Amino acid sequence: MTVQQDHDQQPSSGHRSVPHTADLTIEAWAPTREECVAEAVRGMVGSFAEFAPSPEEPVTTTRECALTAETGEQLLVAVLEEVVYRMEAMGELPIEVVVTPTVGGALVRFTMVESTTAEQVGAVPKAVSLHGLRLVPGPHGWVCGVTLDV
Repeated sequence: MTVQQDHDQQPSSGHRSVPHTADLTIEAWAPTREECVAEAVRGMVGSFAEFAPSPEEPVTTTRECALTAETGEQLLVAVLEEVVYRMEAMGELPIEVVVTPTVGGALVRFTMVESTTAEQVGAVPKAVSLHGLRLVPGPHGWVCGVTLDV
């Protein structure tokens, strides 16, 4: 579980994996909807990949994509499916993600590395399930929950 705390020691953003039969559920929270989606990406990647410290900076590639979505849940699914696609088709994993709202969706900027630079520590997600999907305002910002087929 990764948690960032604000000055009041309340978690302002973070994510965690939740046990789920034969799948993986990620819960994330953040002050904004877009940051919450980015936390979900970090949670998804952190559930199965670990990047070992290296004395050298990793070789990175920046990928941007404009995604359309009418709802927050659709945006969450679109961003996570983009990560799954890039893992499978290009052998890349995001080490950072920034989601910026646009009219009708979001602009997503991934900082990617070759997936071979990571150690696999869990089951790799294959798809995003719509069952139990949520991205809603919470008491301290936004919260989401998503189940990933592994």
